[in-house]
Order: sequence, then structure tokens, then C-alpha cells
Amino acid sequence: MKASIFITCICDSMYPHVGESMVRVLERLGVTLDFPPEQTCCGQPALSSGYWDYAKPVAETMLTAFKNSEYVVAPAGSCITAIKEYYPVLFEKDPDQYRQAKELIGKLYEFSEFVVKVLKKEDLGARFSHRVTYHSSCHARRFLNTDEYVHALLKNVREIDYVQLPHEEACCGFGGTFSVKLPEISEAMVDEKVRNILETKADVLIGTDLSCLMNITGRLQKQKANVRVMHVAELLDEGMRT
Repeated sequence: MKASIFITCICDSMYPHVGESMVRVLERLGVTLDFPPEQTCCGQPALSSGYWDYAKPVAETMLTAFKNSEYVVAPAGSCITAIKEYYPVLFEKDPDQYRQAKELIGKLYEFSEFVVKVLKKEDLGARFSHRVTYHSSCHARRFLNTDEYVHALLKNVREIDYVQLPHEEACCGFGGTFSVKLPEISEAMVDEKVRNILETKADVLIGTDLSCLMNITGRLQKQKANVRVMHVAELLDEGMRT
């Protein structure tokens, strides 16, 4: 099986090691990967802020970059959601680009979804001897419905001590430009999220959206909380090497 890696902006600039973990896991599972160098931002910041004219050239680049890909796998549900939700509307007046957008959507998967739904793998033979809890990001939970795939993978990790996060469904307060426009509300939301994380006494917090993990990590660090924050691909990568 062949797949292309879509490395999102935050992954590229802040968490390149997550992309590396994702590649290692998929290659161990027999996937032949490529990285189309033309790829760029999906346009989400501009799209969600209403600047559609600015987003369109960026989105067109994405259509070209992944035109020949069999599958496209990304580490972040928010970017996938932006493509699935906005691209058909963005290109609705151009039949050819609309067709390309629908083709991209049909082969675009969040990492855990691709592993479980496409590769049909739930038990990767990973071992992770830590107390773990999981933050369910808004896009993964409310739009993509990919939480089930993360849980399927985690339940098959050996020696893991998994504890459900209280109010798992609650937003962490990042929300892209929301955290910039309404910082006081955003701060209150991430404070509540951190309180719930600490209540679990987990050593490790797992998530699938790097923007959420970045926001939560910053708050944990300010409170000097000793909780390791990881993308699910990192946990599996580390666990498969144990």
C-alpha cells in the first residue's frame, strides 16, 4: 500500500518529531510513504476567519500536491476537517477543482483512522507502562468521529494504565483564532482542562491534534505539572520499540 504524508503547519514548525513517529509506525506496518514537496498550509486559519479569497490559492496548491496520491494521512484532525468542510464550498463554482477537492477528501485520513479503518490494525504489539489519559479534540470528536480509532489502538497497548479524562469532550480553549480573540475565556477553558488532567493522576496525556496539545502543554508547564504530553503516534512508536 502507498500513502502520502500531509505534515500540517504546526507539525512542521513545532512538532516535526510527531511526523517522524507517524512515518516510523506506518513503515513498520508495511506502508510505502512519500512526501509531496509542493504541500503547504491547508488554508484553515484564513478559511475559519472568513478570508476565503486568501485561502483559495493555498487550497489549490494542496489539490495539486496530492493529485496523484493513493491515500493521504495527516496527524491532525483540525486540518482534515478544514479540507472536508470548506473545500467543496470553496470550489463549488469550478467543476474541475470541485472534483479534485472531492477526490482529495475521499482519500484523506487522520492517522489513527488510517491505521484502524484502512490498514485494519488495532494491535500493533506496542508496550507502554504508564498511566495514560486522552484528550478528545473538538474536530476529531464532533466532525471526524475518530475517537473510536484512538481508543481501539490504546486498548491493545500492553501494560498501559488507561484512565478516562473527566469531561473528555470539553474543548481545551485553543480553537485557533478563538484563543487570540478571546484570551480570557480561552485561558479559563484550558485551566479547567488541566484540572481534569491532574485529577486523573496520569503520567501521560495523549491527543491527536497538535494545536490542542500545544495549548495544554503550555498551561501544564506554567503550573509546573509533571505530565508528559504526546501524540498517539509518538506513544505507538515508542511502544513498538520497547
